[in-house]
Amino acid sequence: MDIETEVRALAERARQASGALAQTTAAQRDAALRGMAAALRDQAPAILEANAADVDAARQAGTAEPLVDRLALDAGRVEAMAAALEDLAALPDPLGRVLEQRTLPNGIELTRVAVPLGVVAVVYEARPNVTADAAGICLKSGNACVLRGGSLAARSNEVIADVLADAAVAAGLPEGAVTAITTTDRAATDALMQLHGVVDVLIPRGGAGLIRHCVECSKVPVIETGTGNCHVYVHSSADLDKARAIVLNAKCRRYGVCNAAETLLVDEQVAPDFLPETLAALGERGVTVHADERAMEAAADLDVDIVPATEEDWATEYLGPHLAVRCVTGVDEAVDHVNRYGTRHSEAIVAEDAQATEAFLNRVDAAAVYANASTAFTDGGEFGLGAEIGISTQKLHARGPFALEALTSSKYVLRGDGQVRA
Repeated sequence: MDIETEVRALAERARQASGALAQTTAAQRDAALRGMAAALRDQAPAILEANAADVDAARQAGTAEPLVDRLALDAGRVEAMAAALEDLAALPDPLGRVLEQRTLPNGIELTRVAVPLGVVAVVYEARPNVTADAAGICLKSGNACVLRGGSLAARSNEVIADVLADAAVAAGLPEGAVTAITTTDRAATDALMQLHGVVDVLIPRGGAGLIRHCVECSKVPVIETGTGNCHVYVHSSADLDKARAIVLNAKCRRYGVCNAAETLLVDEQVAPDFLPETLAALGERGVTVHADERAMEAAADLDVDIVPATEEDWATEYLGPHLAVRCVTGVDEAVDHVNRYGTRHSEAIVAEDAQATEAFLNRVDAAAVYANASTAFTDGGEFGLGAEIGISTQKLHARGPFALEALTSSKYVLRGDGQVRA
């Protein structure tokens, strides 16, 4: 069987399952999620064994450590995957919600209700936990899923997907509700993207190259989950201790995540007071600073790895221990910089001045904007939405953490009493 035929067969299997899945009750889907969580815990040794092989192969291939960190699982991360499924089960049912209800002038009762999208394909890269998150959020919202993970995590993804699929069937959900494409042949992704009419929506989660390829080549409608060139802007009115803690958390909590800060903007009035201690703290954590001329001056006497920033640095999502630093003249220049170079993901201002804060929050174009808090909070779980597939940075259909409601559409249900149109 060639790749195109194999992928189509898997997608059509999911298509067949989607009709039956849409008719399941919330109690049935929640029971399946709890069963899937239990299965992950039971099969943790097999999952970790497969993941260890993936990690070893990645390191032998010279994969950068931040990507290895995204790939690696341990007992705590497997438990977090299971707990996320249980958290999903505890959330309200996103289906059947009445979004609108009214009586038309002709007497027909109109109701608009939430329904599943149908078959959701998720294409993702190094993180094997996405396999569980994507399967869980799709099933909770009544959608069959076709999962296409990256080759780095091929062994991990296959084991996790098998565990979840078996548990879903054991709980009474239809065969094919959770489907995974396990071949490492890249042609499988392109084949999946051509299945308009079989797959209802495709969601890429990964780097800019993957997302761009899907947007440009897919015949299936694409919902983008964007890259994260996120900024923290320290205004002249900021509490500098608060600002320092926010910068260190936003940059250093985890380097390889899309909500990590990649650029620090600092008002030039406070740069001499703020930057030396902050850059020293970043240096202690192994961060290389890509600094503009004014920031270089502020760090002249520090034992920190500092290099001159280039134009490319302002637009770079490092996903590693690097941070671009630029001094600005105020909120106007900061907003202009963010809107020019940012990826519309998550942006933060640290300020005590209410006028500057509101100007930043109102004028910055991003899915999430923060005042006096770290960008690390952009996450479905932190927002109380449960597990997410990613952070949508587009403006159509869904924006921000891509969680349950974003995986539903709606239909109009109309009840009449013999009305006919003239």
